[in-house]
Amino acid sequence: MTLTHFWTAFFLVGFVAALGQFVFGGDTEVFKRVVDGMFDSARIAVMEIALPLAGVMTFWLGILAIAEKAGAIGAIARFISPFFSRIFPGVPKDHPATGHMVMNFSANLLGLDNAATPFGLKAMESLQSINPRKEEASDAQIMFLVLHTSGLTLIPLSIMAQRAILGAANPADIFIPCLIATYAATLVSLTVVALKQKIDLLHPVVLAWLGTITAFVAALIWLITTGLTKPQVEVFSKVFSNLVLFGIVIGALLLGLKKKINVYDAFIEGAKGGITTALMIIPYLVGMLVAIGVLRNSGVLGYVVAAFAWFFGALGVDTDFVASLPTALMKPISGSGSRAMMIDAMKTYGVDSFVGRLACIFQGSADTTFYIVALYFGSVGITKTRYAIPFGLVADFAGVVAAILIAYAMFR
Repeated sequence: MTLTHFWTAFFLVGFVAALGQFVFGGDTEVFKRVVDGMFDSARIAVMEIALPLAGVMTFWLGILAIAEKAGAIGAIARFISPFFSRIFPGVPKDHPATGHMVMNFSANLLGLDNAATPFGLKAMESLQSINPRKEEASDAQIMFLVLHTSGLTLIPLSIMAQRAILGAANPADIFIPCLIATYAATLVSLTVVALKQKIDLLHPVVLAWLGTITAFVAALIWLITTGLTKPQVEVFSKVFSNLVLFGIVIGALLLGLKKKINVYDAFIEGAKGGITTALMIIPYLVGMLVAIGVLRNSGVLGYVVAAFAWFFGALGVDTDFVASLPTALMKPISGSGSRAMMIDAMKTYGVDSFVGRLACIFQGSADTTFYIVALYFGSVGITKTRYAIPFGLVADFAGVVAAILIAYAMFR
């Protein structure tokens, strides 16, 4: 399966939906909204994503170059290679790609989006260097991307901040549900890709690492829920995550000086790739975001939500969760779009309502699959995505189901 299939489908489905609104609903503005959205999406892809990313990429690739020359990336790769060598069997032992992937996952865990993207793009570039079929995603690249789309984040700081802005009684009350939902999505994504690639998840080393990670998540949940007050949670999350980010920069510089390398020259050498990468991804981003804009502005999501409401209503199932589904449906397509849906749900139904809270959990339970595919695979010229998108959507679906179950358990 290639990006072409999804890209073409978005345009065709959007056109049919818009035509239906025009013919049967008498909406004379629908085609104008779709066309205006196409131009706006193209502008956003270049001006608000690719160009700002160029500066971030330039800086962080420079820092990564220092860390590589100083041996830090290799040390990380050696430390985690017993685990990664089993879930990424196609990656040679101690390969730099392992260190890059660890840096990406770590930044995502801490909610450091500005750092996570450059690390992720560098990881994809490293994996591409050992990919024998340059236009087709390798097994390792698919595993990395699907795990990335599960969106595992320890502390959903931006969501809690938005809840505080809107006057939530306890902005952090969605922390535990978000963590559980995104962790469920991560475990499901790892399991389904491992089954597809015939990876043994029952190996003692794999079980030990997964058990340790699970224990760490459980310990963090205990700390947040019993050891810290709400203001302390907010201070802890802000200080800890930003301290780690700044620590990476200082640590790379100090290690570079200790190894007696020219840190500035190393930085410049690595930073040169930032602009090149940003320019390379522009066509992929424009193409995908314009197609997504057509899908969004044509009203397809409204039809899907109405269908869900009718289906679950016919089964006699509680349909209160349906009002939150626009956030879940938009999340794999557009992060900013799903954030807008989340805010709209909180404003419409109440920030502390069941619908408002569930929309927040949806926002924190997964990542933007189609955007990530276009960005990461586009950066290395991959057009044949194989099963990456369907399996990424499976992870998204697992997060949605977990979010609904947790919301009913905790807020009903």
